[in-house]
Amino acid sequence: MQPMQHQMMGYDRAITMFSPDGRLLQVEYAKKTVRQGSTAIGMTCSDGVLLVTDKRVVDSLVVPEAVEKIFQIDDHIMATASGILSDARVLIERAQLKAQQHKITYDSEIDTVSITKDICDLKQICTQSGGLRPFGVAILIAGIDGKEPRLFETDPTGIYFQYRATVIGEGEPEIEEILHKEYQPGKCIQENLVLALKALRKVLGEQFSLERVDAAYIESDKKHFDKFSQDDIRAAAAGEIKPSRKVKKK
Repeated sequence: MQPMQHQMMGYDRAITMFSPDGRLLQVEYAKKTVRQGSTAIGMTCSDGVLLVTDKRVVDSLVVPEAVEKIFQIDDHIMATASGILSDARVLIERAQLKAQQHKITYDSEIDTVSITKDICDLKQICTQSGGLRPFGVAILIAGIDGKEPRLFETDPTGIYFQYRATVIGEGEPEIEEILHKEYQPGKCIQENLVLALKALRKVLGEQFSLERVDAAYIESDKKHFDKFSQDDIRAAAAGEIKPSRKVKKK
């Protein structure tokens, strides 16, 4: 039997306090913050990794190009977030520093899972330390390890999972259903961009605008962070697949 609402009062005053039914209510509130954030989609592809996100630019006075939602961590690793973006910025800058420290110390690239674990370690500490609050943000971390594309999702609890394709933020259930039905690991970056834009259009409806979309990719062979131009995004929204983005036949 679930406790009444008034019985839960007081158990959300401190992050270290469990409710009688074994829940950390502050962490659950942080998860709700993520679900209210802007949509972000990540996919592993036959030729690399792809991140597509809604910048949620609703004020006509805001310069869309100045809104950054996809961040470069290293040449071969990128990330995007949903929830409180100021929280995300702190974690991303920490990841960028760790990647550079690893390169200087070991003269080699850091792997994607090490970046993910470091971010999640800090998130987890904030769920069991008095006087702190959980990070109200989920982060998608995508990268190339060797020649293999990797995609990880972290949540406010400090848990992470590796995915072939995933979505966070507003419209998560609807886009997740589309991914389950239509996502195929064998598709290239450009083909999956078309799918991601289709999913965003379905969820956002009349609010959908190409100016709100930010998309970036890392190809497995080049291992270099690149962003799609507005022309590329417009072409993909029209269902066009440029030959240069197709997987070369052997």
